[in-house]
Amino acid sequence: MKRPEGFDPKARQPQAPATPARRAPSPRAKPAATPPAVETPGAQQPGAQRPPRSNPVPAPSAARTHRDAQRALRKASRERKRFERGEIKRFTRRSRSRRATVFTAVGVVAALGAVLAVAVFSPLLSLRTIEVRGTTRIESADVLAAVNGQLGTPLALLDLGRLERDLGDFSLIRSYVTQTVPPDTLVITITEREPVGVLQRGESFDLVDPAGIVVQTTTERPENVPLIVIESNKTDGAAFESLIEVLLALPSGLLAQVDTITATTKDDVGFTLRGGKQSVVWGSVEQSAYKARVLNVVIQNYAPTKRVEFDVSAPDSVVVNTG
Repeated sequence: MKRPEGFDPKARQPQAPATPARRAPSPRAKPAATPPAVETPGAQQPGAQRPPRSNPVPAPSAARTHRDAQRALRKASRERKRFERGEIKRFTRRSRSRRATVFTAVGVVAALGAVLAVAVFSPLLSLRTIEVRGTTRIESADVLAAVNGQLGTPLALLDLGRLERDLGDFSLIRSYVTQTVPPDTLVITITEREPVGVLQRGESFDLVDPAGIVVQTTTERPENVPLIVIESNKTDGAAFESLIEVLLALPSGLLAQVDTITATTKDDVGFTLRGGKQSVVWGSVEQSAYKARVLNVVIQNYAPTKRVEFDVSAPDSVVVNTG
């Protein structure tokens, strides 16, 4: 067999190092003194117990590392699929809820539209009956004749402005309230003007309410209504307003006793009681409610047939003149 060039088997064999020859110690020679040992920090002392060595962790093999990676990958894949399923369920639930809300809203709007269409256009809810309530001085037939022009109109389309104009022709109507009663009825409740006094104009007497509106005209003076005496019978001045304020402040029992009430300005109101023997000096309209309470107490101490003048212009110090 041909050996490569330069190959020498003898050269490859290691040569043992030469051992130097040892001399025998001379019997006369003394051993050299051993220097004292110097303790070096951290150096292991002879005879000291060495700490146990920790076993080195063996490096994982390639196959084990691959298995662990595959296991972690499968776990991550399962977690991802579980998260995706949860998100799909949540999104689907939210979508169903949103669709249900939209469908409900659309259904409600459609139902309201249908009800509104029936209320507006259906002949089943058209006006067929009109009821008038609360009238004493006004004839109900006259009110019905004035407002029956809207018969046959759906209740939702009644012209309330036209109704107001029709009822505005009645001066005795102070206010009114309308109420629709399905399927075909309109109820009109009227509050009439109540007379608070009477004005004499020539041989006739006009019953007027607090606004000065003539409620009724008669040829004889009505009973239990005070006669208002003011300059030129003007109902749009301060004197008339003062008289009305005093009359409205009196309690019902005392108001029924007033026979005549007069005033030239807002500060000199006075009136006489029925029988002609008792009179009241009221003065201004200030503290009218307080004056009415004081007068109602003081007047109880005197008989109606006794001639007395009660001055309550200063209600804290009432003056009573007799004789």
